[in-house]
Amino acid sequence: LSQQTERCYQKQATVFEAKKRVLGRRVARSELRFTRNVGLGFKAPRQAIESNFVDKKCPFTGNVAIRGRILTGLIATMKMTNTVTIRRDYMHYIKKYNRYEKRHKKLSAHMSPAFLDVVLGDQATVGQCRPLSKTVRFNVLKVGKVGGGKKFSKF
Repeated sequence: LSQQTERCYQKQATVFEAKKRVLGRRVARSELRFTRNVGLGFKAPRQAIESNFVDKKCPFTGNVAIRGRILTGLIATMKMTNTVTIRRDYMHYIKKYNRYEKRHKKLSAHMSPAFLDVVLGDQATVGQCRPLSKTVRFNVLKVGKVGGGKKFSKF
């Protein structure tokens, strides 16, 4: 899959592609691809380092800083391009009845092409960043499978 799928030429802004190279000398990976450490103990996926996709909103290879809140939730929808909806369930206390009720909130988050094999229901950790679009203010940092639950989805 080539990264040239758009009408304009796709390249990382921080990598100079027209550099004169000496024959016989090995090229360092850092000269060909820009990756960054987002911090807070999150490691960049191997796909972000080794692949050749171009995504300026990716926290590992693009121009986005993670700051503010770190949240977790379940992936609810994946219908948008490079964007997922995260559902966060929580309990709300009703003082009059001395009981709790279930509530939920949904938030949109940018999902880098570095994350492969992601399905609905996976647990995603997102970090707050600058506004990336009208509704997107978070970036997916880590995706994990949720254990337990039903073992057989279809018979």
